[in-house]
Amino acid sequence: MKSFTLFNPKSLGDAVGALAAPTSSVKVLAGGQDLLTEMKEHLVEPDKLVNLKGVPGLDRIEFTAAGACTIGALVTVGALEEHAGVRERLRVLAEAAGSVGSPQIRSVGTVGGNLCQRPRCWYYRSEHAKCLKKGGDECFSFSGQNKYNAILGGGPSYIVHPSDLAPALVALGATVTLKCSTGERQVALERFFTLPGEGDIRRETVLRDDEVLTHVHVPAPAAGMQSTYVKFRERGSYDFALASVALALWRDGARVKEARVVLGGVAPIPWRAKAAEAALAGAAFEAATFARAADGAVQGAEGFGQNDYKIPLTKGLVQRALQSCG
Repeated sequence: MKSFTLFNPKSLGDAVGALAAPTSSVKVLAGGQDLLTEMKEHLVEPDKLVNLKGVPGLDRIEFTAAGACTIGALVTVGALEEHAGVRERLRVLAEAAGSVGSPQIRSVGTVGGNLCQRPRCWYYRSEHAKCLKKGGDECFSFSGQNKYNAILGGGPSYIVHPSDLAPALVALGATVTLKCSTGERQVALERFFTLPGEGDIRRETVLRDDEVLTHVHVPAPAAGMQSTYVKFRERGSYDFALASVALALWRDGARVKEARVVLGGVAPIPWRAKAAEAALAGAAFEAATFARAADGAVQGAEGFGQNDYKIPLTKGLVQRALQSCG
């Protein structure tokens, strides 16, 4: 690991000030579960780390009387999983948090870090492979080892976004606050993530180098929401998702009134399965509807050999998520 300077700001203003017009490479440190791994593998080599752990007010979960929730970026994944209000009102988010890594990882990893973590593709993670994400000319997974890569939304890079919290929060209609030295902006989480073909191939989000993600805001769910998070992973104890489904559902008697279906582990961004949502809207809450929604969820999906299994796997997870809301 390259040597670096550690800056410990005591206020958010000091933190974003350190990111403004930097004269050297600067990175933000939260839980460090992802960043420090990248640094050890020489994937990033910042001259300076801005440590957010001493900034007050970023480690709170607060509910309004109406049921809206604000989550600080430094809230640990474990605290999110265990929070009584989150468990009661935002089941999909509590379940997603509980599926992240191991208890040890959840006790350190943060909400902001989970949303901003980098790809887990083994070509990207190898310091010896100069892939497209690192300034090379080729996404090696397309014709190489692609067992864990995207079946939806890929090209020219076929990474998958590794966050478990992101699909759940997109299903809940969350927004994030991004702050810099000159102000702040609110971004719908669904628009926070970017496809490889939409902008800078080396980035996965719209977060600028001079910005810090400070809070996540979840609007009060409409009455009667049912939700769940279903994840399939290679190791039962802890692992990243091979595929996952975040579901938020509203019913009107025996029919589906509205649904949000967001997939994880299968695309470079949390993938909003709008064809599945359309198949559910107004339809009877029954097995035939679930099957149509599952087909819609993988509409346009394409495997490249080793990752072909993700198509039937995702369909099965969509049906399982729907069945659990019966």
